[in-house]
Amino acid sequence: MKQIILTVIFILLTGCATKEYNSYVLPSPNIKKPTQKPYVVNGNVYYPYKKVPIGWTQKGIASWYGPNFHGKYTSNGEIYNMFAYTAAHKTLPMNTIVKVTNLNNGKSVIVRINDRGPFVKGRIIDLSYVAGKKLGLDVTGIAPVIIKVIKFKGKNYVSGYKIQTGAFINKKGALITANKYKKFGYNTKVLKVGKFYKVYITGFKTYNEAKKFELENHIAGFIVGD
Repeated sequence: MKQIILTVIFILLTGCATKEYNSYVLPSPNIKKPTQKPYVVNGNVYYPYKKVPIGWTQKGIASWYGPNFHGKYTSNGEIYNMFAYTAAHKTLPMNTIVKVTNLNNGKSVIVRINDRGPFVKGRIIDLSYVAGKKLGLDVTGIAPVIIKVIKFKGKNYVSGYKIQTGAFINKKGALITANKYKKFGYNTKVLKVGKFYKVYITGFKTYNEAKKFELENHIAGFIVGD
């Protein structure tokens, strides 16, 4: 009976934690301010950045860590939750928000840095289980990625907004839709993301501008930041 109850709890936790795609868990107010002092691992000295510019990028290999660390303390002083959108990085300031994109399939996820690592040559970020799963790392284990800092100390990085109007298996269908929306006076773009060709209307400077355009033209789509 005890085993059945534990199984049910695990399923409920998994379901609740994976409902929203690009969400990340904010740090607990009870956590002390994380130190940015240099530290040594395997004889190597690491110097965490005190600040990082919005838009800062880095390319390398991403991996993920899960059950063996679930419930243990992170370098940030928090309890590691494999179902939260967090990650480990060797030098980025704690609580920096980054967008991680898998260069093999185009999938992206947003995570908060709350741990140090990975300390394996060539790897630049260690994602939580749920974040890694969004990029397909639960299947491949590792993958080449690009990291972009999108938020640091309350400052956000968004260069503009676009409206996704469709996703097609066939590129021809995507191009037909893109040409259809050109008559509205905005640029359109077709991007291949994984197996799909996605159609975007681009050129909006603000979210409100994109939303107004979407409503006035009765577009069935959704708005994303560039």
